[in-house]
Order: sequence, then C-alpha cells, then structure tokens
Amino acid sequence: MLSGIQHIAFCERQWALIHIEQQWAENVRTIEGNHLHERVDDPFEKDWKKGLVTMRSVTLISKELGLTGVADVVELVATDKAFGYELPDREGYWSYRPVEYKRGKPKTDERDEVQLCAQAICLEEMHAVEIPKGSIYYGETRHRVEVLFSIELRERVKELALRMHELFNEGITPLPVAKKHCKMCSLVDICLPDCLSRDQNVTDYLKWELDMD
Repeated sequence: MLSGIQHIAFCERQWALIHIEQQWAENVRTIEGNHLHERVDDPFEKDWKKGLVTMRSVTLISKELGLTGVADVVELVATDKAFGYELPDREGYWSYRPVEYKRGKPKTDERDEVQLCAQAICLEEMHAVEIPKGSIYYGETRHRVEVLFSIELRERVKELALRMHELFNEGITPLPVAKKHCKMCSLVDICLPDCLSRDQNVTDYLKWELDMD
C-alpha cells in the first residue's frame, strides 16, 4: 500500500506491525486524521472551476514502485502549453498537482513529503506526465505547504519502497529501537519499545513481564 511509505519513513517496526502483522490501534491523532479525510474524500466528486479541476479519492498505481493507493486530492491547474498537458474533456493545457491532507502540522522529518512524492510518481507513470511539485494541507495550521519533488526526494521514495518489499518478502518484524517519537505512535502499547529494544534479551523480557504480573 502506498500509504505505508509514511509508516516506514517514520519507523520500520511500525510499518511491519501494520502491513505484515495487520495490527492497528487508534489514538487522538489517528481519529482526528480519519475525520479530516472523511470530509475531503468523495470518489464521485469532481469540482470544475475556472482554471482549476479538483478530483478527490484518485486511484493510484505504479509498477516502478510496486505500490497502489489513493490520493486525497489531485488538482489540475490551467497553464500554458510549455508546462501543461491536454485533457480529453477540457480545453487548454493543464498541470497535475497532488494534494495530501494531514490533521496536524508540518513534521520535522520527511514522512509526509515522501508520501506525497510517491503519489506524484504514480500519477506521472499513469498519465505520462511530469509533476514538479505538490502540496500538503495541515489541519492544525490550516495552511498549505508546497513540496518540490527533487531528485533526492524521488530517490528516497524509491529506497523506501524497495525496503517495504524487502521486509514484506522476509515476513519479519524488526525489533524496536526506543526513541522520542515512540510516544507519538498509536502502536506504542503493541510495539513495547521500552521492554523489547535491541539491547534486551528474551530472559530480561520474560523477567519484566513476570514482575509486571
């Protein structure tokens, strides 16, 4: 799943718990995020305005990345011939712009940017176009952040996609590495980073469990 690329960018163990072990847990962040997407996503809705077409819940696929998913919003923006593409049901020339909706605010890491860039790569492959940039809308700040799809960001997306396939084929969930960001994870009580970290052996873990009882 394309959405998994944000999980593996955040933590390989989180990705494996969700996409290999099929485990999930809700917290305030995930619930608020779901509500935001419910307001945005409508697969039957297409807004036509002068110079702008807004398509929602757009199906995505990339054979290169081996990923499939859904984009929250894909905007078609009117432009000139040098930078745009013709559409079968609209006059003029248009550029593609994926828009991802997030509940919070801009992160200190790259997980939102790689997800958006993966969406752009899918669109490029599906429609034989080039997409230089996209946007992320953050619900907490109510502001869009523009993301440029640089060569470095595209390479990072390909690295993460490859890693996802490697872990899935191995079928092994990596051990946790306790970090500050673990507190933000909805799976922290399933992951148990404090008692299953790499520097603890099975005997220590069993002792910890017995002591807890």
